[in-house]
Amino acid sequence: MDSVSSGSREVQNIEVDVLIVGSGPVGGTFARKLVEAGRSVYMVDMGSQLSRRPGEHLKNSFLYQRNIDLFASVIRGHLHNISIPTNDQPVITLDPGAFHVDNEKFSGFVLNNQNPDQNPETNLPGAGVTYGVGGMATHWTCATPRHHPTLERSDVYPDEEWDRLYIEGEKLLNTHAHEFDDSIRHVTVRDALQAEYSELPEGFGAQNLPLAVERRKDNPQFVHWTGTDTVLGPLADGDQDSEPFILKPEHRCTRLVQSSDGSRIEYAEIQNLMEWQTINIRANTYIVCANAYLTPQVLYNSGIRPEPLGRYLTEQPMSFCQIVLRQDLVDRILENPRFAERVKAYREQNPLDPVPIPEGEPEPQAWIPVSEDRPWHCQIHRDAFSYGDVAPNVDSRLVVDLRWFGIVEPRYESCITFSDEHTDSFGMPQPTFEWILHDEDRRKQHRMMADMLRAANALGGFLPGSEPQFVAPGLPLHTTGTVRMGTSPDESVVDENSRVWGIENLYLGGNGLIPRGSASNPTLTSVAMAVRAAERIIGKDERV
Repeated sequence: MDSVSSGSREVQNIEVDVLIVGSGPVGGTFARKLVEAGRSVYMVDMGSQLSRRPGEHLKNSFLYQRNIDLFASVIRGHLHNISIPTNDQPVITLDPGAFHVDNEKFSGFVLNNQNPDQNPETNLPGAGVTYGVGGMATHWTCATPRHHPTLERSDVYPDEEWDRLYIEGEKLLNTHAHEFDDSIRHVTVRDALQAEYSELPEGFGAQNLPLAVERRKDNPQFVHWTGTDTVLGPLADGDQDSEPFILKPEHRCTRLVQSSDGSRIEYAEIQNLMEWQTINIRANTYIVCANAYLTPQVLYNSGIRPEPLGRYLTEQPMSFCQIVLRQDLVDRILENPRFAERVKAYREQNPLDPVPIPEGEPEPQAWIPVSEDRPWHCQIHRDAFSYGDVAPNVDSRLVVDLRWFGIVEPRYESCITFSDEHTDSFGMPQPTFEWILHDEDRRKQHRMMADMLRAANALGGFLPGSEPQFVAPGLPLHTTGTVRMGTSPDESVVDENSRVWGIENLYLGGNGLIPRGSASNPTLTSVAMAVRAAERIIGKDERV
């Protein structure tokens, strides 16, 4: 390591083996696999470390496991919107003597990181990023379904390869499907939906939702939700300030500098945001997995701008409602011999509680998978999001969340672009969305809403204020396609090994690589793709 002075800012030069930009579960997958193979990893993230173990799921806190609705405010506090259209409407009720702006004279002024290039009609207003070690995995739902083999999954790998990669991804994420089998709420909801959708073929009806979670052995009332720390495994318990795994929070990657012929990355420019210091990192291998928005942003700012960059963007239209369980379903709990002793013991201790569901009873976690006739993914559970938290005067034991996610096929014209004039809060090119739904997309989502109403009717009545609605576009945070994988540089940014076309030592990871429209949660598929890429990096061994 050496350092030189550049004006008022010191510039350090560092040489490492592998540089990973981004510390979510995909970055953690690369780090785990590469270190296990004998490589040395230097990981940076522009956010701070929010937990003792790097990237731990914040919902593991005792407080939030006791009251999940409190966690909604944590999520809201960690999500930062990507693109906000400008709003220069005057505040009519402002004191007439107060300072006012002549908007015609100062028409180019942008306030509070608003985006003057954003058309509100084509925006993804719900799209956001989390700046913190672990990224979205500090507060994600941990749903890890496999993508449907024909409707969602790319054919870039054969089926047997996908199966192998999914198995490895499920191990890294600690996926289980039976951690809520003993829950009265879960069984009640799942069984009611199985009866309602009894015509669905085997394997596609209501069933347990696969989750990256494990019930704790010391206190079975609680679970341990997977975060990046789970994926890192032993790397999360060691000293993250020494090789073979170094993790640097609040370090922003601004650009990657290419060799003169463009065939390699020579170094990455990193900003130490705490000490306001520039670090030029030279590595044998560079891996950027900063999410579907910020990964193409880094490439664009680096002058790496292939035609498909940011194109073929897909997101999942999502319908949502909350219901209060029907009286007869609740009464049926008393008749279920499986739960009789538990309910009896609880009522003896709490004779004034009218609900036959013990306090602290685990929530329902069910789903109905995507199928050929029903091209949408259905989650029926009780969890915290940036919306849908329940007021204190509502008994949340009786509330169930319904979230239906639709498929939109990728199209070239749907995209995220980056400005050469305006910058975001971190001084990077401002992203702008062009999100377009076609007529067939709209028809499918209308059918999807009708199906959600069917499920809601089978379970109960709508919670006032949470009647059926489509949430703001982008709010599912399942954006894909912006740095898509493919077999041709004309239609993709990376090849089947996640390597950027034409740059021999630059790899990408994350949901942005997924080339197909999907309705199921993308994390497991992204981790599976990262496993494959890490294996190819290990096999190639680019160290010189």
